Amino acid sequence: MAFNTHPSSRSAPQPPENQQFDIVDWYPKFQSCHRYFLDHAQHSGPVQALSAFINIQLPYQKQANPVLSASSSSSSSSPRSARPEIPHLRQPNPFAQGQSAAHAQIVSLIPYIRRLVATGHDTPAVLHGFFGDDWVSGIGELHEIERRNYLFAAKSTSWMKVKQSYDMSPEETVPFLRPLRDASEKEIQAAEAGWSEWLAMQDWMLGPRAPETMNRSSRVKREQE
Repeated sequence: MAFNTHPSSRSAPQPPENQQFDIVDWYPKFQSCHRYFLDHAQHSGPVQALSAFINIQLPYQKQANPVLSASSSSSSSSPRSARPEIPHLRQPNPFAQGQSAAHAQIVSLIPYIRRLVATGHDTPAVLHGFFGDDWVSGIGELHEIERRNYLFAAKSTSWMKVKQSYDMSPEETVPFLRPLRDASEKEIQAAEAGWSEWLAMQDWMLGPRAPETMNRSSRVKREQE
């Protein structure tokens, strides 16, 4: 597997708007992306190279609790497991697989999506390389949300504070920030609408005080008069 790590002019597929989001239908696709990332992507050369360049550790590199796959943790490869065992004292652990699978679920995909967005590497090829064939339906909505969040962060504060918000641990600071890649007019307008809603929230312009509600009420009142 390989992908072009340079920002591409090709835009990522956009989730359909004005369509009800079915979280039940979405979740299996998300799980597919999660398994692909743990079982395949994090062990591939291109993903490891790009992750090193944008300074984010992959699950298998986490020293405290490394995760090697979606169904197993690092317990099978730990120094303790390498010690010789006495056959007649060895007891099967019926809960081991369930515990390992639960451990893998701790891994969140959001930090990787955020880091790709902030560094301008969230191209379709890279997202496919990280999250597999189901990335559009599995993490596409989350990707669009994080792109919008990045716009909000840039609008709300200084470059230094934005960088700090995208840093992780002291060993995983974001090495650089790039402007949002391939932003479309439609995407910017959606972000503007979302930002206006947030400003209204700051002024408690909610419910019956929401600008649209107030404008509609005033119009109805004028029509009645």
